[in-house]
Amino acid sequence: MSAYLKNHQAWQESWDRQQEAFMPDREHRFAAMLDAVAAVTGGEPPRLLDLAGGTGTISLRTLARFPGARLTVLDQDPVLLTIAESSLRDRATIVDADLGDPGWRAKLPDEPFDAVLTATALHWLPAERVSALYAEILQVLRPGGIFANADHMEEEGLPELSRKLLDHGRVRREAAYTSGAATSWPHWWALAAADGQLAPKAAERERIYPSERHGQEWLPPASWHVEALRAAGFREAGIIWRGGTDAAVAGLH
Repeated sequence: MSAYLKNHQAWQESWDRQQEAFMPDREHRFAAMLDAVAAVTGGEPPRLLDLAGGTGTISLRTLARFPGARLTVLDQDPVLLTIAESSLRDRATIVDADLGDPGWRAKLPDEPFDAVLTATALHWLPAERVSALYAEILQVLRPGGIFANADHMEEEGLPELSRKLLDHGRVRREAAYTSGAATSWPHWWALAAADGQLAPKAAERERIYPSERHGQEWLPPASWHVEALRAAGFREAGIIWRGGTDAAVAGLH
């Protein structure tokens, strides 16, 4: 990156507000994940991989809680990585890598991580790739380390209630968009494409994620993820947080 974003803090805040329109309890899942990290490190600052980390949302919250944390942010999105690098600067290692490619681990630092965290990202990958990725993540964790994934994961036993919760959330979001209280996903990306510094990154992003092909989400229930973590070799796996139709699953090395 040739220059840091002059208004990176504004972009971080606008990203948070846009994401919170989808997930009003977004901070709760981050807190639950970081509680789990503190538990496995005894409260010591972790060596943490922010996987598919986007703007560095998890990394920034990790630093607020553990000022001495050693962080690596991995993503492929050039717009979000530009914001992350501008916000984190020398407080994190930024890695540009595609999680669809099994070779992504070659770009990481050699020392294993205490924790690998990811949120609202892996649903863009197909089932077979997520299963393989879980086994690959195990390889970059130290023994006793933790992996956690927070995403859209409905509760299988509540199909009707889940549909109602999703419909209710959709109505609430549309009202917020209409009133101007929140920025929608397409509007946020349009603003990024119109920004002088981010426009070239937005064009690069369109080449990586063509609009006509970047829209397939795969959203299995939390039970699928738990079983996939166990199959990948994690010695423990389960749910550490739930909020409506979202959940965070974790696995212990």
